[in-house]
Amino acid sequence: MPYRRLTDPERLKSLLSAALVVESDLDLDATLRRFVSEAVRLSGARYGALGVLDESGTGLAQFVVSGMTHAQIARIGHSPTGKGVLGLLIADPKPIRLADIASHPASTGFPPGHPPMTSFLGVPIQLRDTVYGNLYLTDKQGAPEFTEEDVDLIRALSTAAGIAIENARLHEQVAKLAMADDRERIARDLHDTVIQRLFAIGLSLQSVVPPVSRAGAGGAAERIEEAITNLDDTIRQVRTAIFFLEAAPETRKGLRARILRVTAEAAVGLGFEPQVRFAGAIDSQVGEVTANALLASLQEMLLNVEKHARASTVVVDVTLEKGEVILEVVDNGAGLPASGPAGGGEGIAHLVSLATGLGGTCVLRNAPSGGSAVYWRAPA
Repeated sequence: MPYRRLTDPERLKSLLSAALVVESDLDLDATLRRFVSEAVRLSGARYGALGVLDESGTGLAQFVVSGMTHAQIARIGHSPTGKGVLGLLIADPKPIRLADIASHPASTGFPPGHPPMTSFLGVPIQLRDTVYGNLYLTDKQGAPEFTEEDVDLIRALSTAAGIAIENARLHEQVAKLAMADDRERIARDLHDTVIQRLFAIGLSLQSVVPPVSRAGAGGAAERIEEAITNLDDTIRQVRTAIFFLEAAPETRKGLRARILRVTAEAAVGLGFEPQVRFAGAIDSQVGEVTANALLASLQEMLLNVEKHARASTVVVDVTLEKGEVILEVVDNGAGLPASGPAGGGEGIAHLVSLATGLGGTCVLRNAPSGGSAVYWRAPA
């Protein structure tokens, strides 16, 4: 379609339409695409893009394009991260107007598959003192370069874009607060109702089996004892869930998640997924130095199981208790060799050094039910 310059009433209508997008129900990505399209129409550009700054404000976290086909975008590959002329706007958020972008000293050229571009207009998306991103426009149609009038129009549009981005982020924060309230409510329910009921059931079962029967437990008494043990384990798991629910979202990327990543990676070599159990607020109470030593030890333990144990199950227990973090890895494999020390081997020596270096201990022994068990502990 041949280019036609918008009339002043059409430009005003386009600006008003873009401003109304802020109050629409479109999601942020759709809203940003709408702003880029309006910027291209208002300025007479052939291509347009909108870059949203990352949290550090030094690069681009999101890049929305207008004027290119999907095939062109695919040929280019990765999106710009904020280098070259685009980076000038990030470093100094002031409008930039160029007749030829390639001739600018900061230009780094275009990647393979990128369409040629000449004239350039860049305007920061700014609301009060906060810069959210930038609008980029290239190849002014019907003229050799963009005009000062184009700068004024795109600056007005960028203000509306800034409001849209700020609104989206505020809605996201409100949603997180609502989720936090839900997590706290669920945690209270688990603590005040579920744990108390489980505890009461355990006490009731204990009262059924007199101490004399427990000494030689058999039949029904043995099954009740087993049920009590299972209830205790369930209470531990529910308490861990409560700690996890009460933690802030960012702590969910903490030690607990890192342990699960290590065990998931080990599953490839083991041929099965280790069972992992947690007890205590390990995400918030275990320091980074101890956490790194624990993760290295866990990797070593699982590697030893893969190489030597011929096991079909591995149970990993991580517990926070009285200022110490305790790591237990138990397998059902071949167990320790009949000859040779229980703590032999370079791998075990490394585990011991990781624990003792923090003032802790590490012990390797045969598991009561067969296989081997490693007990590693250190100050949290």
